[in-house]
Amino acid sequence: MAATQPEYAVRLDSFEGPLDLLLRLIERAELDITTISLAQVTDQYLAYIRQLDTIHPDLLADFLVVAAKLILIKSRALLPQAPKPDDEEEEIGQDLVRQLEEYRRFKEASQHLREREEQGLRSFVRAAPLSVQPKGLAPGEASLADLLAALERVLGSTPSAPVSTVVAPVLITIDDKIRAIEAALASSHRVHFSGLLMRARSRVEVVVTFLAILELIKLGKVRAEQDGPFGEIYVVAAPPPPPADEG
Repeated sequence: MAATQPEYAVRLDSFEGPLDLLLRLIERAELDITTISLAQVTDQYLAYIRQLDTIHPDLLADFLVVAAKLILIKSRALLPQAPKPDDEEEEIGQDLVRQLEEYRRFKEASQHLREREEQGLRSFVRAAPLSVQPKGLAPGEASLADLLAALERVLGSTPSAPVSTVVAPVLITIDDKIRAIEAALASSHRVHFSGLLMRARSRVEVVVTFLAILELIKLGKVRAEQDGPFGEIYVVAAPPPPPADEG
């Protein structure tokens, strides 16, 4: 029987426990996110997946959903923002919930298709389509579900490192990847999302690259655009903010 995978737990000065509990405490304002080092959380998770015999895409995707939400919450807490009406703040939160729900539907549909394929059922009944453009997304903008779907495709095509291979670990940080992405966008207005991920030499590096893209999106430095449903996703440099009005 296969050995049970060790459970991932966050260990910080101000918190120790499961990642989903950390998110719940922050959402309930029972824990100040400005005291949480997301880089430390990520480094611990990467150390955790390095010790696994098998890295499951679902395991990574679940972490990335939580990480994306933590990045969004922390960026709001740290970046100066103009006062917003209560209804606008509520709309921002609802938009994120919609994207997470869309991702959940994607996961359920993917699991259903896998089960039918395993049972030898090669034809599928088309379900009622989702709305053409989820509320809260600009035309051509890729959703979190689109990005996660592309991530899983890349992870599925990236082989795991042989367990018997002993190599010195290559330390790759989110900041390193952010600088690399910004350098790529400096010479080209947009780059293929999957191309950025496929440059990675390991699944761990794929995850770090994905987190770097998410952070750039949350900071408003890049956008993720898609050429129609199921089309290619591009990472596009966001236009610079307008100059401040000196008058």
